[in-house]
Amino acid sequence: MNFDFPAFLVLMTFVTGIVWLLDHLIWAPKRAERAAIDSEPTEPYLIELSKSFFPIVLIVLVIRSFVAEPFRIPSGSMMPTLLVGDFILVNKSAYGIRLPVLNKKVLDLGNPERGDIIVFRYPEDTKVDYIKRVVGVAGDHIVYRNKVLYINGELAEQKDIGRYIGTGGGALMTGAYHRQESLVGTEHDILVMGERPIHDFEFTVPEGEYFVMGDNRDNSRDSRFWGTVKDNLLIGKAFFIWMNWDGEGDTLISWDRIGGSIK
Repeated sequence: MNFDFPAFLVLMTFVTGIVWLLDHLIWAPKRAERAAIDSEPTEPYLIELSKSFFPIVLIVLVIRSFVAEPFRIPSGSMMPTLLVGDFILVNKSAYGIRLPVLNKKVLDLGNPERGDIIVFRYPEDTKVDYIKRVVGVAGDHIVYRNKVLYINGELAEQKDIGRYIGTGGGALMTGAYHRQESLVGTEHDILVMGERPIHDFEFTVPEGEYFVMGDNRDNSRDSRFWGTVKDNLLIGKAFFIWMNWDGEGDTLISWDRIGGSIK
């Protein structure tokens, strides 16, 4: 069972806010009246707790819903850009302001572009969050053939970097071809396994949808398998690595990963 943290935050903010408001309007004045007659009454524990927690949960809700939200990378599908155990921040307002829980966009601030790394709700199970790179936007004709990407007939050129050496949870990718891909003006690194089966694909991206792929091309379930990401499933744009905790490497924390920007 998945814990719905956004819904929990909204509920806690509502409950503690109502208790604080009722106390301010009704219960506190009554306690003051009784204090004038008798000794000052003690503030009930529930009210004290609610007044303490309300500003905290409200601030967390606002930041998490409209500013930035932390996520942890659980798999190697975005290697070598993102590694297993990376803790990242996602810009929640990059593609518009959305209401928490309902995910309804109330202010449009832009759309994902090719090369953006986005976090979204998995189309086949919206309770699960996914992270991939946008390689196609509305109207793009996407062709993936012989492990090479073509966008609107233009080759996304690949430059060979050498063989990849993985560590920790990504050690299994040691020996993969490490390449730099030029995605129509933006460059990023990818991994390709020469011996893996070729999954050729051809598709035209519909309006309001995005074609996404993992940078670890032969170890990623993405739009080649389950289709595009619709706009209403977007969560935000990944932009910063603030921690790495792999658990399978020589050291628990990879200090050189901390503070890195995501591109």
